Amino acid sequence: MSAVETLAASVKGGLWQIAAIVLLVVLIVVVSAGGTGWWMIASARDQALADLKDEQAASAALRLAIERQNGVVTAAGAAKLEADARGQAAQQQAAVAGRRFDAALAKVAGARATTCDEAMPTVDLILEATR
Repeated sequence: MSAVETLAASVKGGLWQIAAIVLLVVLIVVVSAGGTGWWMIASARDQALADLKDEQAASAALRLAIERQNGVVTAAGAAKLEADARGQAAQQQAAVAGRRFDAALAKVAGARATTCDEAMPTVDLILEATR
C-alpha cells in the first residue's frame, strides 16, 4: 500500500466517522426538538381541557340563569293577563255604575230645593244609585 492509498483510506474512514457524528448530532437535535414539541402540545392540550371545563361550568350557569329568567317572564305574563282580566271586569262594573248614576242624575236634573227637607229625596235617589 502506498502512502496515497493509506491517506485516501484514512480520509475515507475519517469522513465516515465525521458523517456518523454529524448524523448523530442531527438525530439528537431532532429528537429533542420533537420531545419538546410533544411536551408543549401535551401541556397545551391539558390547558385546553381545563379551559373547556371552566367554560362548560360557565355555560351551565348561564343556561340555568336563562331558564330562571324565562320562568320569571312567563310568570309576569300570566300575572299581566290576570291583571288585564281584573281591569276589564272593573271597567265593566264602573260602566254599569256610571249608567245607574247617569240615570239617577237624569231623574233629578230639574230638581230645585231650598231647604234640607226638600233636597233629601233627591239626595237619597242619588245615593241609592251609587250604592
